[in-house]
Amino acid sequence: MLKRHILLGSRGSILALAQTNWVKKQLQQYYPQLTFSVQIIETQGDKDLISHFGNSEVSLKSFFTKEIERSLLEGNINIAVHSMKDVPSISPVGLICGAIPIREDVRDVLVSTSGKTLAELPKGSVLGTSSLRRIQNIKQLRPDLEIKALRGNIHTRLKKLEEGHYDAIVLAAAGLKRVGLERKITEYLNPTIFVPAPAQGALYIQCRENDEETRNILQSIHDENLAKILEIEREFSRIFDGGCHTPMGCYSKIEGETVLFYAMYSHKEKSYQTIITENIVKGKEIAAMAAREIQKMMKQK
Repeated sequence: MLKRHILLGSRGSILALAQTNWVKKQLQQYYPQLTFSVQIIETQGDKDLISHFGNSEVSLKSFFTKEIERSLLEGNINIAVHSMKDVPSISPVGLICGAIPIREDVRDVLVSTSGKTLAELPKGSVLGTSSLRRIQNIKQLRPDLEIKALRGNIHTRLKKLEEGHYDAIVLAAAGLKRVGLERKITEYLNPTIFVPAPAQGALYIQCRENDEETRNILQSIHDENLAKILEIEREFSRIFDGGCHTPMGCYSKIEGETVLFYAMYSHKEKSYQTIITENIVKGKEIAAMAAREIQKMMKQK
């Protein structure tokens, strides 16, 4: 007999709830006979808004997931919905990835007060971001811009832009689209040039390993091809110890069975990029190949 009710655990931010409600809606379409509801769980990352910014000693991985995972292990919820970029590469014992649903837009975007694109912004314009990867991308394309730190959730960042603290800001397209603010986007940045973060726009749906029923329910929204791609992206991140304090990114383009893997890593203000074209069956080896190419370039400099 199937469970009648499925409880999804989520952080309480507007974006986290939008993501979780989207997952809930997908599951309801496949299982109209079940009821689904969302439980908000406060995480360390929600309580501590200082230590994880600009502090490379603090690992951001698990900052936004630990309390939700504990709730899942204790059986208080059936499913946990995370942004994949927040999830450590190894799950706690007893938990597994139950599904990776279709990905939202992977690109970064520019939001400017003047409606000007990145190329059109006047020299000396103030651009807001605190991501080292985005800073390096901007420096490669527009070294004449002034980059100013920008933190907070999507709405906080947009408010600071509207208040005139910045001429433009860079955000993830996925977040703006998920919270219904796509209209704010001035320009979508080309992901082969302005390389996004590994697993950007992807969700990670977690459940208990021994909960076969929930695992079967989650299979209805799982995208196996995407799972293979994200395994490559996360492996590239792992090799370079990727996190918010590491200026690195990657973008995967699929053409049939072939993956075009664009990889970027910055070291000492220098940016290195490579493209690997391989069959998807090579899996994580594609990430290793990209890393070796970049390491070779770094030695040649």
